Amino acid sequence: MAGVVRARPALMLRIAVIGLGALGARAARQLASTPAVDAVLVHDVVGDRRQGVVDSIGQRAGLFPADGSPAGLCEAVVLALPAGRHTGAARRFLDAGIPIVSASDAIVDVEGLLDLDSEAREREVTIAVGAGFSPGFTCVLARHGAVGFDRVEEIHVSKVGTGGPACARQHHHALAGRAIDWRDGGWVERRGGSGRELCWFPDPVGPRDCYRAALPDALLLVRAFPGVERVTARVAANRRDRVTARVPMLRRPHAEGGPGAVRVEVRGTQGRSSAARVLGAMDRPAMAAGAVAAVTAVLAAQRRLGRSGAAGLAELAEPLPLLAELAQRGIKAAVFEGAERQS
Repeated sequence: MAGVVRARPALMLRIAVIGLGALGARAARQLASTPAVDAVLVHDVVGDRRQGVVDSIGQRAGLFPADGSPAGLCEAVVLALPAGRHTGAARRFLDAGIPIVSASDAIVDVEGLLDLDSEAREREVTIAVGAGFSPGFTCVLARHGAVGFDRVEEIHVSKVGTGGPACARQHHHALAGRAIDWRDGGWVERRGGSGRELCWFPDPVGPRDCYRAALPDALLLVRAFPGVERVTARVAANRRDRVTARVPMLRRPHAEGGPGAVRVEVRGTQGRSSAARVLGAMDRPAMAAGAVAAVTAVLAAQRRLGRSGAAGLAELAEPLPLLAELAQRGIKAAVFEGAERQS
């Protein structure tokens, strides 16, 4: 059985994962299979879940102490906690000067972590915000899709599918929340569940009806693309999803959702012409998000992200190397031929 790690031997690259749901467990396993990582230190309040991950990792596993300063225990941390708990957890690691990777897709967490930007810059600590499937992988796709544009005018993100139970609950709440769109230099709030768009995802997912929801993608992308005129985010939903979004979930979520997908449309100008580029990916959301969080954590531990402070991956990561690394782990992007305009 793994013991609680109290000190870090010299020259050991150790990364902590806090929260071992569907996403956190996969991030831990991805890190354990990474040659640059010598040890993965895990923590979860659920003992059986924690022990299951430790057993699956084997000799590289260690238990991260729940209390006390984390200084000297790890080079980076992945936060895979439920929504609303990331900012408080991040402060503990920020105070210790440890780079932070948050995989939350909740607006409250993204706003809270972005508020730590000035403090993180002063401490020369990087906080990667929204480093999951969407946002996260979608932010990298947006940055890659913008290559060659003289000016990026619009970015539209859509996603389908959920990871584990926490992700399903967040999806449920997002449809009942207030969507945040960026339009003509200002924020516009819209009702969740409105604004139907038929979006085409990579096969075998195909076309799905997508709707506005309380998603944080625009908060990250507007910062990464100064001067962008419009940024929107939508999530796939059926009639039952929208009808029941404003009441408690009627049944317990599955341990892990089925196949999911993301789609990013970038519009802008190339010379005197308007142009559009659409990229996407299909995978199990928890698996893809775990891989993105793990790869980002390795880069953060090696101090290879773009800058200190709090930002999304569209600001922090070089897209091609990150996409190449994710492709080796089975998370591959696709380029669409043709696109429909969103509104």
